[in-house]
Amino acid sequence: MPLSPLSLRLTGCCALLAFASAAPAWPTSVGPEAAIAAQDSTRSSLPPMLQDFDTYADSARNTFNVPGIAVAIVKDGKVVFEQGYGLREIGKPEKVDAHTLFAIASNTKAFTAAALQMLAEQGKVDMDARVIDYLPWFRMSDPYVTHEMRVRDLLAHRSGLSLGAGDLLYWPPTSYTTKEVVERLGNVPLTNGFRSHYAYDNILFAVATLVIEKVSGQSYADYIRDNLFKPVGMNESLVDMTYLKPGMDYAMGHALSDFKDLKPVPPMAWLNDPGAGGIYASVHDLAKWMNVQLAGGELPTADFHGNARRLFSQDSQNQMWTMLTPIPVSKPPISELQPLAPSFYGYGEGWFLSDYRGQKLVWHTGGWPGMVSRVTLVPELKLGVVVLTNQESGAAFNAITYRVLDAYLNPGTKTDWVAVYDKAVKHSHSDEDESWSKHEAARNANSKPSLPLASYAGTYRDPWYGDIVISQENGKLRLRFSKTKQLIGTMEPWQNDTFIVRWDDRALNADAFVSFALDADGHVREARMQPVSPLTDFSFDFQDLRLVPLKDAVAKAE
Repeated sequence: MPLSPLSLRLTGCCALLAFASAAPAWPTSVGPEAAIAAQDSTRSSLPPMLQDFDTYADSARNTFNVPGIAVAIVKDGKVVFEQGYGLREIGKPEKVDAHTLFAIASNTKAFTAAALQMLAEQGKVDMDARVIDYLPWFRMSDPYVTHEMRVRDLLAHRSGLSLGAGDLLYWPPTSYTTKEVVERLGNVPLTNGFRSHYAYDNILFAVATLVIEKVSGQSYADYIRDNLFKPVGMNESLVDMTYLKPGMDYAMGHALSDFKDLKPVPPMAWLNDPGAGGIYASVHDLAKWMNVQLAGGELPTADFHGNARRLFSQDSQNQMWTMLTPIPVSKPPISELQPLAPSFYGYGEGWFLSDYRGQKLVWHTGGWPGMVSRVTLVPELKLGVVVLTNQESGAAFNAITYRVLDAYLNPGTKTDWVAVYDKAVKHSHSDEDESWSKHEAARNANSKPSLPLASYAGTYRDPWYGDIVISQENGKLRLRFSKTKQLIGTMEPWQNDTFIVRWDDRALNADAFVSFALDADGHVREARMQPVSPLTDFSFDFQDLRLVPLKDAVAKAE
C-alpha cells in the first residue's frame, strides 16, 4: 500500500508517548567505542541543519507515537548517516539500530522493476511485449486490455483498475496462490480507460512476479536474492517475513487498535504477491541500494579484471525513471504543506517522480500492517534518504525526510516539519470525525432490519474474491471471508437493512457497512460493502465486492 506525498497515512498520530532514547548504530563486528568514533567522524560531514538530527528524529518519533525509527542518508556514493531510534517493540528492551529489519512493503516494487529490466537486458523479456506472450492464460476483464497489456504497463498503475482493486485477494493474507490471484484478475472490474488514468494497484505486480518466474526459471525470492541482493551486498535483507528467525534484529509493527491504543502487530507474509511488497530490509542495506540507484546501476566493486560492474544499465534506469503515468497534483490539506506541492508528479516503473525546490525526486513509500517507510532519491545531488518506521505514521517519515532534503536543498530555512505534519494529522482526524457525524445524522436509530437475522445468513459469492459466509451465532450475525482468516467479525444492525461488521482483529481499523438489497418477494438479492472510516486503508477494497447469495450466483454463472 502506498502513501502519496501530500496525503498521509494518519493512524496512530495523536498520543504522545516517551520511549527509550536513540540506540547507537554500530556494526556487530566492532566495539561500541570504535563505532561511536567512526559515527562522530561521519557526522562531521553532515550539513549544519542536521547537527541536531537526533533530537529532531526523537521529536518525530514521540509526536507521532512511533516506537522505533531507522534512518540512513547517502551522499556522493558514501553513507554519511545511519542510525536507529527507539524500540523494536514496545514493552521490550531491544533497541532499533541501523541493522534492524523492517517490512519495506511497496518499496519492493522498485526491486521488481529492476528485475524485469535486468531480464530485458539479457533478452529474456521484452518490456513492450504483450503480457499474454509470456502468460497466455492472462486475462483482464476487458478483452482489448487483455490483448494490449504490455509488460511495462504492469509497473505503471495505468491499467484502468480502480485504486487498490483486487487487494482483498491477498490483503490481509489469504490462502490463494499467486497464480490464483492473477487468474481472478479477469473478474476484477475496470473503472477507467486503459492508460488514461492513474490508480495505484498491487495486483499487477503479482502478474509481474509470474513473468519474472516464467522467463528466469527461478522463484521470485531466489531471483531477487541471487541477482539483486547479493551483487548489491544487501546481506541482511530478506524476501519476506517467512525467513525471519528468532533472535534476529527485526522490528515488530505497531498499530492503533480502534485508532486509539497502540499494540504490536504480528509479522505478515505476502506470499501470493511478493513483487508488490514482500521485502524486509535494514537502512544499512537500503543505503547500498540507494547508492547503486544514484550511480545509474553501477555496483561499488569492480570485477576480477578491474572493470566496473553493473546491476543494470543506465538506459534501464532511464526507463524506470521516465514518467509513464501523470498524476494530478492535489491541493494540500493545510496551507503549511504548500511548499511540498510539486510542479510535476507521476509514476515511472516502480518509482514515483516529482520535484522539490527545483530538484527532481525519485521516491516511493511503503505501508504494511504496523510499518510504513519512505525511500527518496535526489539524482542530481547524488543524495538519498530512507526512513523506516514500526508504526503506521506517514507523518513521521515525511517530517524526517523533508528535514534531510531541506538541509541540502534549502539550508537557509529550518522548517519544523514535525509541527506542520502534526497539524495536518489533527486536521485529518477532524475530517474523520465529521464523516462519522454525518453517518450518525443520517441514521434512523429506531429502524430495524426488514427480515429476521436468520434470513441474512448464508454463503455469498463475489466474482473475483470468492465466498463470504454469514452465519447466525448466539443471536448475532457473524461474517467470515472464506480465504482470509483475519476478516472475521460481528455484524451489528445500523439502520434498515444495513449493518456494521466490526472485525475481531481491532488493529485492522477497517470496520465496514454491509448493506443488503431485497427483491420484490423480500429475499436478499445482493449485499454491498464500504469502509466506515475514511482513514481505513484503501487496500480494503470492500466497495468493489458484488456479493450475491450462492444459489443465485451459481444460477447466474450457469
